[in-house]
Amino acid sequence: MKVEDKEINGFIIENFNQHDLEVGKTQGVCPWSSQCRKPENKNKKCSSYDWERGLGTCHNCNKSFQLHTYKRKGKAEKVYVMPDFTKGAIKPVRGKTLEWFETRGISTETLSKLMVSSGKEYMPQTGKIENTIQFNYYVGGDLINVKYRDARKNFKLYKGAEKVFYNIDNIVGHDWCVITEGEMDVLALYEAGVSNAISVPNGATLNTNNLDYLDNCIDYFDDKEKIILAVDSDAPGQALQAELIRRLGAEVCFLVDFDDCKDANEYLLKEGKEALRDKISKARPVPLENVTTFRDIESDVTDFVMNGFKPGFQIGLNNFDEIFSTYTGQFVTVTGIPSSGKSDWVDQMCVGYNKNYGWKTAFASPENAPTYLHAHKLMRKVWGDMPNKNDIGKDKWNEVANHINDNFFFIDMERYTLESVLRKGAELVKRKGIKCLVIDPFNKVRDVDCQTEDVNRYTMEYLTKIETFAKKYDVLVFIVAHPTKMYKDKNGKIEEPTMYSIKGGGEWYDASYHGLLVHRDYEAKTTKVKVLKVKFQNLGQNQAEAFFTWEHRSGSFIPEVKPSLEEKMPWE
Repeated sequence: MKVEDKEINGFIIENFNQHDLEVGKTQGVCPWSSQCRKPENKNKKCSSYDWERGLGTCHNCNKSFQLHTYKRKGKAEKVYVMPDFTKGAIKPVRGKTLEWFETRGISTETLSKLMVSSGKEYMPQTGKIENTIQFNYYVGGDLINVKYRDARKNFKLYKGAEKVFYNIDNIVGHDWCVITEGEMDVLALYEAGVSNAISVPNGATLNTNNLDYLDNCIDYFDDKEKIILAVDSDAPGQALQAELIRRLGAEVCFLVDFDDCKDANEYLLKEGKEALRDKISKARPVPLENVTTFRDIESDVTDFVMNGFKPGFQIGLNNFDEIFSTYTGQFVTVTGIPSSGKSDWVDQMCVGYNKNYGWKTAFASPENAPTYLHAHKLMRKVWGDMPNKNDIGKDKWNEVANHINDNFFFIDMERYTLESVLRKGAELVKRKGIKCLVIDPFNKVRDVDCQTEDVNRYTMEYLTKIETFAKKYDVLVFIVAHPTKMYKDKNGKIEEPTMYSIKGGGEWYDASYHGLLVHRDYEAKTTKVKVLKVKFQNLGQNQAEAFFTWEHRSGSFIPEVKPSLEEKMPWE
């Protein structure tokens, strides 16, 4: 390792050799414990230095330490509040609080090494100042956040501070790590000799769409060959586990089952340190891809027997929700004649999913260029109005701008290919947690790997790749496809296209999970959205229609009562 090297494991070095150790030496003193040892032992070489990984390990105190401090690549642009006290102000755990930790199997030494403290803090749940435990979150040696816990198990994080994983510094330099659901589990694992364990900052919920702490720390996992998920066995814990697997990749994730115990801390108390360490070492890989056993899906089968089909996801427009819904892991083909509002309708659906479920969307939309105009269209839909120059920089503008920035992402490329778009989509799943991907239109996002001149074969290979991506990452994909066959009726009006009007139409109809037609009637000033296909009848009604007027200022579709064929015109 040379001093001039600027990066290790994808992290930019901020301060090389922060402890002033002998550079290049593989053995030396511990910067933490050596100064506290007896005079005759202060200079003993009790530590190993790995300069290539930037990691040191002390064989006396068993502490791992970073040789350097680091800056994270691509750190969020948001401005966060930093906790306003220093290491010197942090009070060690004493008295009854220390006695409570001991009942949970946690020693004073572990509390000290993981910088757990205690103090008084105002807790909004009780409306008064309480004695609290303080879990201090460090990144690169800087205090980034604090989690407070009172005697009633009320929690809060430091207001306005960045959300990161607890103990994140201790996984740098390791090729594996453990992710837990709570700080107590990290302490328990440390007791068992597993120092490279981290915890999510705010537990688990059934809604896993906003893992902002994962977005902020995703670079830490780039070099991990093994990520052990040791979360709780309840429903929120299992939902968190599923989302972490989706984001981090099944190929590197391993699972831990704590038998009849809820979590790692409970297992420590019941079975002891050695048994807990053994549990972690025997973590099982995520079930094989493309191979399913009954036990893998038993919970799904049980749920189906108990409750039937799960309801599909809806966009929040009543007349459309009555005729169409969908699951993730599928793709929707949207067609219509030029200038019928296909792209605008897909935007409407993505905004609706975001509002209802917090889903994030990535757009690969060559026809929506320039990107700032597409962003403006989304801004109007989220805002509910047309922003003007007097709104720029004001609270509403900033609120909507931040929302668009955090939830909608634009894939901009000089040359769009299906392969590059899907690669970028996979990256956005990992780094931002997207649940929707839009390809608009498909003919400008070419599958360059497929060289066949057979239209049907090309179409099937194209859609198979889309389906594979959707299933693997549990993403809903929209494909906007223009018809190539357009005919006029006897009155000169262009007839409504079908999925068979798209080039390679038979393959489109067979392969698509769902098909939608967007058709604009300029005379009646209405837009019709028609269900051309639903794969599963519990999700919609084939050939059903919903009618809308398009509001210019907000760019939104407003539900309209379906025109009656029996209704007479005023002049009749």
